[in-house]
Amino acid sequence: METTIKTKKTRYMNPYIGGVLLGLVLLAANFISGRGLGASGAIKSVVVATTQTVAPKYAEKTKYFKEYHEEHSGSPLKNWLVFQMLGVIVGGFASGALAGRLKFKVEHSPKITSRRRLIFALLGGIFFGVGSQLGRGCTSGSALSGMAVISFGGIITMMAIFGGAYILAWFFRRNWI
Repeated sequence: METTIKTKKTRYMNPYIGGVLLGLVLLAANFISGRGLGASGAIKSVVVATTQTVAPKYAEKTKYFKEYHEEHSGSPLKNWLVFQMLGVIVGGFASGALAGRLKFKVEHSPKITSRRRLIFALLGGIFFGVGSQLGRGCTSGSALSGMAVISFGGIITMMAIFGGAYILAWFFRRNWI
């Protein structure tokens, strides 16, 4: 007697439809606000606002915080990118919950531990955050939005991001496969 095991197949959005939708969101952001998307600007706004609240004397003395505050008059949390990022977080959780994919687990290769996966994720996030500040923007702000307006810098940034990932992937592949 044959037994069949039913496995629930996870359904994801068609990547081509997702790409078109992302392009439409980028186009709408440029049309409505006059600028593209970007996550690092939101993080920077939150960090500046937090520092100004927790340590105002330090924020006044530090060139980085002082220049940012002068450039962006008023509260840094009035930056629309902060609300964009809140929308991304809420939308991601809502999408995962509606699709039944919202689980608190660490996905990793059977060859490594959850702890190692979390350490590599944290290190990758830190490197990407520092790199986005050095590069004056993150992937979405510098590369995606830059390419949308046919910026030479955006094209170079996208090439550097994918080229760097392609070169470094060989060294870190055992963490995922």
